[in-house]
Amino acid sequence: MTTKTTEKVATWRKVVAGVLFAIPWIFYLLLPLYNTAQPELGGVPFFYWFQTLWLVVSSILFIIAVFILYPGRR
Repeated sequence: MTTKTTEKVATWRKVVAGVLFAIPWIFYLLLPLYNTAQPELGGVPFFYWFQTLWLVVSSILFIIAVFILYPGRR
């Protein structure tokens, strides 16, 4: 099902949403900064729990970006 929208999205909303979408990609590309085994958290190396943490952070940022792009549809 496709919904047709006639309302325009403000430019500042697009820019802020774009930045929120880009933040996780930037952190994922900075792999050499967090490609270490220390410190461990519950026996899990830093590399794994840092990426898992960023999955949650990315989801939150994506949800915020969608709410900014489509403020009237909740």
